Amino acid sequence: MKASTVRRVGSRLASLFASLLIALSLAFLLGRLSGDPTATILGPLAPPEQREALRHELGLDLPLVVQYFDYLRGVLTGDLGQSLQFYQSNTSMIADRLPYTLQLVAAGMGLALLVGVPLGVLAATREGTWWDRAASTLALLGQSVPVFWFGMMLVVLFAVKLGWLPAGQSGTPKHLILPALTMSVYPMAHIARLTRASMSEALAEPYIDSARARGLGNRRVVWRHAFANAMMPILTIVVLQTGILLSGAVAVEYVYSWPGLGQLALQAIQFRDFPLVQAIVVFGALVFVLLNLVVDVLHSIVDPRVR
Repeated sequence: MKASTVRRVGSRLASLFASLLIALSLAFLLGRLSGDPTATILGPLAPPEQREALRHELGLDLPLVVQYFDYLRGVLTGDLGQSLQFYQSNTSMIADRLPYTLQLVAAGMGLALLVGVPLGVLAATREGTWWDRAASTLALLGQSVPVFWFGMMLVVLFAVKLGWLPAGQSGTPKHLILPALTMSVYPMAHIARLTRASMSEALAEPYIDSARARGLGNRRVVWRHAFANAMMPILTIVVLQTGILLSGAVAVEYVYSWPGLGQLALQAIQFRDFPLVQAIVVFGALVFVLLNLVVDVLHSIVDPRVR
C-alpha cells in the first residue's frame, strides 16, 4: 500500500474518531446539565437523605471527571448503562426498539428513492420546461414543509376524514404507510434536487454528445452514461440521509406513536433518564461514523479515480 494511501486512511480514521469523541462528550455534558434525575425518580417531596443515598447509588456524587471516564470506559466495553426509568439495560432496550425504526427508515428511504431519482432525472432531461419547474417546485416544498405538520395533516385526511388508514401505532403494513410517507418527504426532495443538478452537469459533458452521435437511444444515453456518472453525489446523500433519518425520526415517531428509538428518546428526556439519553446519542454517533466509512468505501468502489 502506498504511503499516501496510508496517510489518507489514517487521517480519515482520526477524523472519524475525533467526531465520535466530541459526540460522546456532548452527550455526557448535556445529560448532566438536564437536571437532577433523583427528583424525578423519588418525587419533589422526598427527604434530602433519600436523594443523597440515591445519588450515591447512581454514582452522581463522584467528581465529574471520574464520571466522564467511567462513562467512556463503559462505552468502550459495550456497557451503555441501565435506564433509570425502565430499570433495564440500555443496550437491550435499544436493540428492542431498533427494528421498528429500521423498518420505518427503510420504507421512507425506499419511497424517497423511487420518487426522488426519477423526478430529478425528469427535471434534468426537460430543463427549462414546465416539467422542470413543476419538479423543482415539488422538491422545494418537500424541503420546506415541517415534518410534524405534514404528518398531522396526513392523519387528519387519511385517518380521520377518510378512514382509510390507521392514525398511529404499529402492527400491520397499513400502519407503516403514513409514517413512511411522512418520513420520505424531506429526503425525497433533497434527492430530487441533487439528482437534477448532477444530471444537468453530466448531460452537458462532451461524452454525452459523442454517445448521441453514435446513434445511441435517448434512454440509454440518460441512464447508462449520464446517470452512471452522476451517481456519486446521489449515493453519498442517500447514505448520509439514511443516517439522519435513523437518528432523527423523533417527530415522525411521536406523531404516529411509533415504538422506535425516537419515541424512546422522548420518554427518556421527559423523565431525565440521562443514561438512556446518552446511550441513544452514542448509538446515533456510531451510526454516523459507520455510514461515513461506508460512503468512503462506496466511493472507492464506484469511482476508479478515488482508488
